Amino acid sequence: MKAELKIQTSYINNSTRLKNCYCTTPFKVANITEDRNGNTLSLMLMSSSPGILDGDEYQVNIELEQKCSLQLHTQSYQRLFTMAEQACQQMEVRLAAGASFYFIPHPCVPHEQSGFSSHNKIFLTNHCNLVFGEILTCGRKLNGEVFLFAKYHTVTEIFMNDRLVIKENLLMQPAWIDVTTIGQLQGFTHQASLIYLNEEADIKKIMAQLTEILTAQKDTSFGITAAPVNGLIIRILGQKAEQLFDCLKMIASLLPLNAHHTIIPYAI
Repeated sequence: MKAELKIQTSYINNSTRLKNCYCTTPFKVANITEDRNGNTLSLMLMSSSPGILDGDEYQVNIELEQKCSLQLHTQSYQRLFTMAEQACQQMEVRLAAGASFYFIPHPCVPHEQSGFSSHNKIFLTNHCNLVFGEILTCGRKLNGEVFLFAKYHTVTEIFMNDRLVIKENLLMQPAWIDVTTIGQLQGFTHQASLIYLNEEADIKKIMAQLTEILTAQKDTSFGITAAPVNGLIIRILGQKAEQLFDCLKMIASLLPLNAHHTIIPYAI
C-alpha cells in the first residue's frame, strides 16, 4: 500500500490553524486541540491499519508557516508485521522562521522477520524550535520475540538554513550484529532518543536538570550530548517501552520553547 499525508499550518490572529490537510488510506488526522484560542495546534495521527505491512510505502510532508506551533501525536504503538521484503517511510518537515514542531510517536514494535527503513528530513530556519523523539523496542517481548526482526533502519537529517547540522543513522540487524555486546545495547532491550533544538535555550542548565531527573529513573542508562547547534541529543536504554515513552514526554514538558510557544502535556 502506498499512502500519503500532507499537513500545512498557518498563523492567524496569534493562533496556529490547520491550513490544508490531505491524507490517503490508512491515514486519518484529528484535531485534538483543547484551547482553540491558544498558539499551539495539536493533531492526532491515526491509522485504520493494524500496523505497517509488507510492501507499504508511506510519504509524510509537513509545512509550518512563520510562528506556527504544531504538536503531532500518534494514537498507538506502531507495529511492523512479519514481512517477506520490507516497508519504508519518507518524512519531510519544513519550518518557517519562528515555528515550532513537536513529535514524540509511540514506540515501534517490530515483529519477527519484519524489515523497515525510514528517512526523516527536517528543515529549520531562524528561531525555530524542535522536539523530535523515537523509541524502538526489541519486538513482542512477552511473546518471546526478542530481536527476531530482520532489519530496522532509520536516518534522521536536520538542516539549519539548508546546512546539515545533525544526522542520526540507526541500523539494527540482529542476525548480523550481536545487540547484547559492548557498544550495542549491552543487556537492554529498548532504546529511545530525543533531539531538542532551540536557539534561545540555556543548554548547560537544561542538561544539568535532565541529568538529575534521568539519574532517578530505575533500570535505565542514559547519555546527554550537546548538539553542534544550540540544542541537545538524549539517548536512553531501558527494558520497558511505556517507561521510555513516559520519560520522553516528561522531558519534553520541561523543555523551554520561545516566548509565544508552549508544549502542552498530552495524557494517553
